[in-house]
Order: sequence, then C-alpha cells, then structure tokens
Amino acid sequence: MSSVLRLHPDDDVAIAKLRIAAGAIVDTDAGPVVLPADIPAGHKVAIRDRAAGDPVHRYGQIIGFATVAIAPGEHVHRHNLAAGDVASRLEPAVDARPTRYYPASETRTFDGYLRPDGRVGTRNYLLVVPTVNCSATVVRMVGERFRDVARDYPNVDGVVALSHKTGCGLVAQGDDHRTLQRVIAGYSDHPNVGATVVVSLGCEVNQPEPLVQLSLSAPPTSGAAERVPVVTIQREGGTRHAVEAAVAEIARLLPRVDAARRTARPAADLDVATNCGGSDSYSGLTANPALGWAMDEIVRHGGTALLAETTEIHGAEQLLIRRARSEAVARKLLARIAWWEAYLARHGARMDHNPSPGNIAGGITTVYEKALGGVAKAGTTQLVDVIEYAERVRERGLVFMDTPGFDPVSVTGLVAGGANLVCFTTGRGSVFGCKPTPSIKLATTSALYRHMSDDMDINCGTILDGVSLAEVGRQILDEIFSVASGKRTRSELLGMGDEEFAPWQAGPTL
Repeated sequence: MSSVLRLHPDDDVAIAKLRIAAGAIVDTDAGPVVLPADIPAGHKVAIRDRAAGDPVHRYGQIIGFATVAIAPGEHVHRHNLAAGDVASRLEPAVDARPTRYYPASETRTFDGYLRPDGRVGTRNYLLVVPTVNCSATVVRMVGERFRDVARDYPNVDGVVALSHKTGCGLVAQGDDHRTLQRVIAGYSDHPNVGATVVVSLGCEVNQPEPLVQLSLSAPPTSGAAERVPVVTIQREGGTRHAVEAAVAEIARLLPRVDAARRTARPAADLDVATNCGGSDSYSGLTANPALGWAMDEIVRHGGTALLAETTEIHGAEQLLIRRARSEAVARKLLARIAWWEAYLARHGARMDHNPSPGNIAGGITTVYEKALGGVAKAGTTQLVDVIEYAERVRERGLVFMDTPGFDPVSVTGLVAGGANLVCFTTGRGSVFGCKPTPSIKLATTSALYRHMSDDMDINCGTILDGVSLAEVGRQILDEIFSVASGKRTRSELLGMGDEEFAPWQAGPTL
C-alpha cells in the first residue's frame, strides 16, 4: 500500500500515513516524488509544482495559497502555505437532494426513556444546577451527598451537580442573560434528565423564576405540570440550611425518577450531536467522514444529526450552502457567519486565527483545511435548519447550531438544545464527557486508539489500513444504538462530564 493518500484528483498534496524519512521516493497517483526532508505523519507532501500565490487544493477544495514556490516532494505546512482570501461561489440549495428514508419495517430501535413531552432520553439523571456561580459550591456539596445513589435507586444514572462561572454581572435580559437562561432551561428540561433542582443565591441577575417558567415539566404519573424546585440560599438561612433543603428535595424526587423504565423507541427519537476536538490531519480522512456516513444513516432512519462550531466551518461553508434545503436556510447560515466576522473584528481577531497549536502539530495548516475535514461529520444529506446557540432542536434531519469551536462551550449548547447523544472525533486525544449526555469518542488513528485506550470508544484509524469507510461508519452507528440503549461510554466509566458545563458568554461582564 502507498505511504501517502491523495483524496481527490484535483489535489496538489497527498497525506503521509506515517512518518517518511528524507530521501525516500514516494509513489503517488500523480507520479513518484523524492522527499528532500522528513515528512511527519499526517502532514502534506506536494505532488505538483505550485508557484507563490497559487492555490493549494486538498479534498478538491482550496485550503490556502503558496507563500513561496513549492516543488513536488516538499513538505507543505505553515512555512510555505497560508490561508489568504477565498472567494467561494455560494450556490444555495443546488445539491439539496431529497432524503431517502427507510421504510417503517426497516427502522432501527433503541431502548430509551419516553418523557411526558414526547422526547426520549438515553440516560435517566437527576440534575442540580445553580442560577449563578455564587451558588455553585452549594450545588457541589449537594452532589457529594448522592455519590452512591445507584445503590438505592438502580434506575437512576446519577445525581449530576453542574457549576458555571456566570449568572451575575450580566446585562439584565441582554444576549448573555437570555443565552444562560436558555442553557439552564434546556438542561433542566432535557430528555436525559428525570428531574431537576435549581439552587439560587437570591440576589443575582439570573433570577430563578423565569427558568422555572421555561422548564415546567410533567411527572410520568400524571398530566399535570410540576414546578421545578428552587432552593434559595439567602432565604434558607445560609449554606448549611440550603444544602439540607436541596438534599430533601432530591430525596423526594428520587423515587419518581427511579420509576422510569426503558422501552423500545424508533431511531427517529435520536438527536445526535457531532463535535471534534484536538483534530489532526487524519480527522478528515478517517473519523469525520466515517461519522458522516453514520449521520446519514441516522437521518435516513428519521433522526436528527447536529453539526456545530461556526468558527470551524470557515472555508467550507459553501458546501453546506449548496446542501441547504432552501435559500432561507442558506441565508440563516450566512447570517451567523457574518455575525462571527463582525464579532471577531471588534476584538481584533479573524476566523483564520484558527487552527490551534495541537491542530498544527497534527498536520492541519489553515482554518480552511480544518473546516473541510470538519464538515465531513455532517455526511451528505440536505441541511434542513440553522438554529441559535442552545436553541431547542425542532427539525428532523441535518441541523446546524451556531456555537464557538471551543469544545465544552459548543457541546453545552448542543446538549441544551436537546442532543441526547454526542459523537466526538479526536486526532490528538481529547478526553471529553458531557453529563447528562453520553459522549462517544472516535479516534482518528490506531496509534491514538492504543495509546489512549481508556478514553477512546472506537478506532477509526483502521480506514488507513484498508478497512472501508462504510464498515467503520456502520461500527459507529451500531455503537450509537448500543450507547443510546444504556451501554456506558469510556468517558462515563471514567466519571467525566461534571466539569464540562460551560455556557457561552459573548458579551461584557459588568
């Protein structure tokens, strides 16, 4: 097998499968090339001449422009390639093909928790959440009292005590305040959550009453709405009294949460979020396209696939625009990108300040290259909707949520929107969990999978060894249904997910 991969006939580069030493002669489908220097694993080898200023293609798309002349065999990276300005042709909806759904007789099922609002959980947690950072310590103390809750309540996956760094110093009813309310309400009313207790300080900007109104839920045994319990530290008489009051509320709720049982549910009840972190050059070769294959299957079964990380689709947005269901959906995506460009400009930054040092070490040179590999997670189906951060997911099919690229902030928004399962691809080795939603981690290489075996769920690196993308995609799909039915992911077995709750703050702190 060749030591390099060329992904598209128009590509000017090939990707090294493993480290290749200087002096080696490498066969490519564009002809043999001699390497004047070592090529690290995952990095790019030029396979044809590029003059300074010429575009350089990977995935059949422009990933940047040569800053100096590049000869065949040379290492292509930060020293001779930069992002530049790409004038993308935006053709809305030209590739939006109708989805071919499976007939009802072929639809897959999983065992989930049917909630009163019709949504379905893949987990059954009880949640304790603060309105403000000032009540976060009380929430942590409450959570510590229920570390062994499964011993007495075997159908409860745990009591999740979340904390965050905001809730006051906000512009009242400004963008950040409304976003925080949307996030907390989305978690409180999440299908993976059987009941929620809110802990307030009492004097904060983010008062609990609006959250209670947003998060009214009905117990499984009746059609009547039950108010989300609120414990207010100042009203209770301080820390100790507030802890005891919250503990009493949880003790009251636990039997009801424990009474829930899994039942067979159609795949259409799955809202699967995708995210990538610690990406490398292999991400766009293995894990991301294999996950995209699985997401196409989720959509064909009637479910929802979620793509996010707006700052990391720059340079690939034209591919999503072409797949938009309508011009209106395309305009929504373009509006969010325009917002980001203006937002970053106000802070002296640009979209192409991405990628991160870890991405660069892994062979990714420009944000365009990163984006083109990243959007592969979205598969090939039409884009049916674009929603704001932490907005409730209401459409079935491929949906884009506007989030930052920072993983905890991005996934917090996706979970708040209703994602009941997350698939997380990584090439450098991200360790990520996100209670109350299970996170399946997909390694881009066999070396990473072996090296971090306690954290990785699936090895997508076998694609480099000749296993078909569809076969690995099918493995991911099977794992999604197993985890949705209760199988524990690696991050769950490690106890991760309590610290990754990170609501987005885009505005000022007063």
